Amino acid sequence: MLKGLNPLLSPDLLSTLRAMGHGDEIAIVDGNYPGVEHARRLIRLDGHGIVPVLDAVLSVLPIDDFVPDAIFRSTVKAERDKLDPVHEEIIDCCARHEPHRQVVPLVGADFYNRVRAAHAVIQTSEPRLYANVILRKGVIYPEQAGDHAVEKAEVDPFTY
Repeated sequence: MLKGLNPLLSPDLLSTLRAMGHGDEIAIVDGNYPGVEHARRLIRLDGHGIVPVLDAVLSVLPIDDFVPDAIFRSTVKAERDKLDPVHEEIIDCCARHEPHRQVVPLVGADFYNRVRAAHAVIQTSEPRLYANVILRKGVIYPEQAGDHAVEKAEVDPFTY
């Protein structure tokens, strides 16, 4: 366990999130999703639903702001604009972390193809159907002079 980190962020998941580069995508999928078949890298978080996992990931993952769309959800069959309760929960969770980003619906094969190309897939035990989301990693911008009221003391990180 670490201070300040959601305990759902397992060592494997933290390593994967850290290893991802700008523009890489990660999918968080429900328990029915063919994760083993579609994942380049599969991280299992059995026993957890999609919204708590999404909330944990968004607590540490910057979302790409270089592209118009960086958060995607699956749809109910080919009904692009239909929102099941789980989709509303996904949208609400994303809005808490990324209030200026929209969650874009992707129909069927478009969603599946994007998952297959993703850096990794997190498989949850979410029982609700079509409970899947893709996040595109952004960047952490360097601090500018004057960003903090109190400047950090200069410390050599290699002096023990």
